[in-house]
Amino acid sequence: MSTTLEDSALVDDEIIVRGEQVYEDKLKNRLENNHKGRFVAIEPASGNYFLGDTGSKGLWAAHKAMPEKRFFLKRIGYHITHKLGGHGLNHR
Repeated sequence: MSTTLEDSALVDDEIIVRGEQVYEDKLKNRLENNHKGRFVAIEPASGNYFLGDTGSKGLWAAHKAMPEKRFFLKRIGYHITHKLGGHGLNHR
């Protein structure tokens, strides 16, 4: 059985929805007072979560403990986990 990109996107969407739900329902009040600005990697099916000072550290701890699982990553206390930016060059 092969996995299509569309199937993969549906799985990714489910992880996002379920991960956000676990965060809002079970973790937000517990984590935001003492861990604001840190990152949390959540395994949505179990509700297990792993903290890190960076997103990479949170995901590394999560994958070490649960190597076969996929995780939802969130920056604690923020609506956006990461922001991409840079300086563009204007050539005319």
